[in-house]
Amino acid sequence: MNATVTVGKQGRIVIPAEVRAALGLEPGEELRVSVEGRAVVLQRQRDAVRALWGYAKRDDGRSLVDELIAERRAAAEEGD
Repeated sequence: MNATVTVGKQGRIVIPAEVRAALGLEPGEELRVSVEGRAVVLQRQRDAVRALWGYAKRDDGRSLVDELIAERRAAAEEGD
């Protein structure tokens, strides 16, 4: 889906209704804004968080986060 928007005087843009509907965007929903090369990318905050969690996964399916939590729990038990 493609759409053309206009940047207003204060730098504001309006996301077209059909784009909001296709993505399930609701009023008040927070979007993450990033610049990739010469492109502006808008991403739902929850989708950005999911993407970050994906980076913490290893190719073998193990989670670095789960491993860190396990290490911290083991260290805490040793300290008791």
